[in-house]
Amino acid sequence: MTAELAANELMSVADYLEWEAAAEMRHEYVGGVIYDMAGGTNGHGAISTNALVALGGQLSGKKCRPFNSDTKLRIIYPSHTRFYYPDAMVVCNPGPSSNDFQDHPAVVVEVASNSTRRTDSREKLEAYLLVPTLNVYIMIEQDEAAAVVWRRGEMGFAREVYAGLDAIIELPEIEARLALAKVYEAIEFPSPNSQA
Repeated sequence: MTAELAANELMSVADYLEWEAAAEMRHEYVGGVIYDMAGGTNGHGAISTNALVALGGQLSGKKCRPFNSDTKLRIIYPSHTRFYYPDAMVVCNPGPSSNDFQDHPAVVVEVASNSTRRTDSREKLEAYLLVPTLNVYIMIEQDEAAAVVWRRGEMGFAREVYAGLDAIIELPEIEARLALAKVYEAIEFPSPNSQA
């Protein structure tokens, strides 16, 4: 992600939402600064879609609903506001259908690649874990069958690691589970010697 200010000054939340609605590319917003969203690979898109479909199928007819990467997540800090586009999220108390963002996710999913890992595992991790309704943040690896999960417990968030196609992430918080075999269905991982 590269920083690109729309002007020489910080953009207000209202101006960002209006500008973003008309923009051809998507942009994330951090306290008035606009960030271009990098284009994803076919693998990234397939993994995030597989995760969304797997969760969506289990949530049919239930209170919680899945949202894809077209829906922004708004995080309000005392000092500023942020808008991110998670690869997928599950919301049990959705905002109005007329909004293009959600405020109360229960689960957030990001697909991490070499170009996004730093942001996903630092900036976004810090921001997501401050959301009062968030129970689980799942960071799925793009280039291997693995995921890191931060789950809310009595003592705060605890880190869990899942590896291999047999791994299953249990999500009792939303009455679902995420099998890595489903997430990586039809995915070809790059060979360790490839330069791509």
